[in-house]
Amino acid sequence: MKHHLFTAVSLMVAFVLYAIDLVGGALLLFASGAMLELWVGVRVLSRRSRPDRSSERAREKPHAAKLPRSVPADPAMPTRRKTLLWLAAALTPTCVLAQEMPARWQVPNTVPISAHLVTSGQPSASALAELRAHGFDAVIYLAPFSVPGAVIGEPNILKQQGIAFVNIPIGFGNPTDADFRAFAAALTGFAGRKVLVHCQVNMRASSMVFLYRVIIGKESPEVAYESVARIWSPEGPWKRLLVSELRKHGSSFEPY
Repeated sequence: MKHHLFTAVSLMVAFVLYAIDLVGGALLLFASGAMLELWVGVRVLSRRSRPDRSSERAREKPHAAKLPRSVPADPAMPTRRKTLLWLAAALTPTCVLAQEMPARWQVPNTVPISAHLVTSGQPSASALAELRAHGFDAVIYLAPFSVPGAVIGEPNILKQQGIAFVNIPIGFGNPTDADFRAFAAALTGFAGRKVLVHCQVNMRASSMVFLYRVIIGKESPEVAYESVARIWSPEGPWKRLLVSELRKHGSSFEPY
């Protein structure tokens, strides 16, 4: 009898321990699942609560590059021209082909054409005062002195250095054949001397020098036009002038 009782008790204890083990395993699995679910929930909430800066970065990206100094626009320019002016100033380096210019040269939109010919935007008064030190003998200015940003004292600054100065005040909205002929005569008169041809942003200057190189210098229009394309894409009255002058001299080149 005692033997059977002992056996029954042993079986009951084993059963209880087995039950406890099963319950413990289930509890462990439940606890593990709950902890995993809690961890995932926290991660989701943290991502939702985190500020989304992707749109901010998208808005900031276009302004990552530092814009150049403000470039004054000619009041006579239509809105589209002003936009082109700003784009040219923003997208064109301060000095194109900088390796061909002195390290101290700080004139906007500079394009060296040859050892004796350079085009650019408006130099500051301090830059004008250093032109002789850079070897320039003459300056041709192709904008009116009434445009914003013009250096009124430019003739005197150059005269003090013994630099010849010619002003051909080309109206940006109405360049003419007479303007080109006056420019061609002035540049031809400085043959063999180092000349800076400039205007406000190198739009007038690059276009007139292009015509001179093709019509007077007999250069390839495809090659000469590269210096214009670095600055802008002429449209309206400027494109009409370029096409008109090219056709009169037998060139079928189409400015782009």
